[in-house]
Amino acid sequence: MKLCILGGGGFRTPYVYQALLRDGGSPRVDEVALFDTDADKLDGMVRILRQLAAEFPDAPRLVPTTSLPEALQGSQFIFAAVRIGGLQGRCCDERVALDRRVLGQETTGPGGLAYALRTVPFMLHVARHVRELAPDAYFLNFTNPAGIITEAMQSVLGDRVLGICDTPSGLGRRIAGLLGLDHTRVQMDYVGLNHLGWMRRLMFDGRDVLPDLLRNDAALDVLEEGLVFGRDWLRTLGTIPNEYLYYYYSNREAVASILAARQTRGEFLVATQGEFWQQLATTEDAAALWRATVTARSASYMAEAKGGEQGAPAHADQPELDPAHQGYAGVALGVMGAISRNERATMILNVRNGGTIAGLPDDAVVEVPTMVDANGVHPLSTPAPDLHQLGLMQQVKAVERHTIAAATHGDRSEALRAFALHPLVDSVQVARELLDGYIEAIPEVAAVFA
Repeated sequence: MKLCILGGGGFRTPYVYQALLRDGGSPRVDEVALFDTDADKLDGMVRILRQLAAEFPDAPRLVPTTSLPEALQGSQFIFAAVRIGGLQGRCCDERVALDRRVLGQETTGPGGLAYALRTVPFMLHVARHVRELAPDAYFLNFTNPAGIITEAMQSVLGDRVLGICDTPSGLGRRIAGLLGLDHTRVQMDYVGLNHLGWMRRLMFDGRDVLPDLLRNDAALDVLEEGLVFGRDWLRTLGTIPNEYLYYYYSNREAVASILAARQTRGEFLVATQGEFWQQLATTEDAAALWRATVTARSASYMAEAKGGEQGAPAHADQPELDPAHQGYAGVALGVMGAISRNERATMILNVRNGGTIAGLPDDAVVEVPTMVDANGVHPLSTPAPDLHQLGLMQQVKAVERHTIAAATHGDRSEALRAFALHPLVDSVQVARELLDGYIEAIPEVAAVFA
């Protein structure tokens, strides 16, 4: 099978390739096309991957290319993890908002909307190429904001596009581990949108074990969400929120913390990844350099929510736990195995609603437990969310759809609606300033409305 990775020069690529190296099933991927617009990064990434594959005689063949049609042609599966505007664009996403004392974060709030505005047009361009060159392929979207991008691409490719985020399933695994349970035997009752969801129950042998966690002080003091939200709030909710809900439940504190920090997440990554690419040109052990860099990245992930700051030194025993990366490859490989080998599996994915959550449009993308097999993806029926959950989901989904319309049609009025209606932007005037600020600061956003 041929797998195409869009954004093949990016930091997520080695996770996916390592998962492929360990895959012993049949059929398996035997060719990986790496597409990137930066030929130098592609060359560096190929060095890393070949070192990772040194002990695997049957490693999938690597085909790096800067030609999108060549990469897509004949692919059975396509992964996409691209960043339109690069890390400099991410820094602008953050600073334009922070300059107005509004949350600056790449997927949540106005920063995420600016990221989506410049990314949707390119991903629709990709979708049209996929429709022509690989019409039977399944498209596994890693590109953020994952829910928005997935929903936009489904307008071209339908249900063959799914969004992948490991945060919900990773939460379930961690809870099971803290309770001493086999994570492969738990069933997760999770409902939401990408980066906006709640773990409502965790079933083990027919019993909900989430109340056991909520009563356990020691476990909550170790659980990342316990550190982020605090024991009392988790017990008040009776659920475990996705960690990104910190930006909603503690918005003022998050903004104040980011403003007080020496650098934003984007600025930290600009510095560290710039050093990485410089060192990669002269180092012999490219794989070791990659491992060290991603471990340093992980140490300060969501630092503002955990009482730290970007660039804090990693502990010597710090594993690669960055929730934005760790586990993505496992979910992706699980989807591929379920479809290509009919290895039926259930996982939490971003898929078309189709009536799964009442109160949201059928063609809206939601993040829910989904059964995957050779016939495709099948979201599972789920109990209705409560009013608080549904209300927030409806408001954010309306914002997402206005953003897609703005990016698709170059419509400034739709973009203004998106910014103004976002629950983390509490002023129409600030929304106007945000839109104007992003158009001025980011050429790729300006191009949408040119």
